[in-house]
Amino acid sequence: MLRDITVLDLATVGPAARASRWLADYGAKVVKVSSTHRSQIVPPFYAYSAHRGMERVELDLSTPDGVEQFMGLVETADVVIESFRPGVMAKMGIGYDAVKARNPRIVFCSTTGYGQDGPRAQWAGHDLNYLAVGGFLDCSGRGPDGRPPIPGATVADSAGGGMNAVMGILAALVRRGTTGVGAWLDVAAADGVLALMALQVDEHLATGVVPGPGHGILTGRYACYGVYGCSDGKWLTVAAIEPKFWANLCRAVGLEKWIDTQLDDAVQDEIRSDLETAFRTRPRDEWCEELAPADTCVAPVLSVTEVVSDEQFNARHAFVWANDDKHGEFRQVGWVLAGSGVDA
Repeated sequence: MLRDITVLDLATVGPAARASRWLADYGAKVVKVSSTHRSQIVPPFYAYSAHRGMERVELDLSTPDGVEQFMGLVETADVVIESFRPGVMAKMGIGYDAVKARNPRIVFCSTTGYGQDGPRAQWAGHDLNYLAVGGFLDCSGRGPDGRPPIPGATVADSAGGGMNAVMGILAALVRRGTTGVGAWLDVAAADGVLALMALQVDEHLATGVVPGPGHGILTGRYACYGVYGCSDGKWLTVAAIEPKFWANLCRAVGLEKWIDTQLDDAVQDEIRSDLETAFRTRPRDEWCEELAPADTCVAPVLSVTEVVSDEQFNARHAFVWANDDKHGEFRQVGWVLAGSGVDA
């Protein structure tokens, strides 16, 4: 889909690296540009799908020759992605204005934690910080001491930053196709988290209500939406929001008495207790084999080990093989986003 698009990626980790990974999966030619004079994080060999299908070039961007070599690449490129703090690229002589002067059609994507302006623009940060300031952590479930949890995935880097960048880049390329003009995209991971939190934030802005853990149906207020333990110590999820799915679940586990009280706050503790007792009578997989196909919105909590052998993901060819000179052959996540891999 993006076979004729060339991307220059100056990042090694974080949202920008995720964005270039997905652009490559859509067929773009991605050139990883490493600066020999700057200390950069070197991710593990398997990270970001081991930079599958990408090219590499090393330049000394601290010298005029290195800058000129980079500008030579810019002249035939379509996209530049970078993740330096605001102002650093300009100091290096390869900021948007300089790049645009050499290629007015360039789509220049700057990915940062907090954006190019504002009081936090120069703050250092990582995924957990952006989830914190965007309200994500505060609305998540709490441990016994009330501490917000550390999520099991880098949601801000991927959904808040990387996917945000990819959407912006693709939109800019579409516009360029009709206007011939490039763009400078200011992608902030924290802004992306705010977008993900729009349901809760918009409710607060419209009504004054303060959302939090257990506030609404999607954050655990009701027993029909939660995680339950089974007899083998494993867990399953219940997300029976619609009344018909809730009714199906209640009948299947012998709790018909709760069908008509799904959203009755006065009895949620009792319903939750009865569900916990019921699910503790059998192993997770037995429950899921019975309930999942029965329109109950039940699914297992899978470990990573289970995920990579999961029949659904493997039926959809979610994993591919890669090879590393030092580490040999290994499996990795393949082209899993809609339409990716078509001509990669």
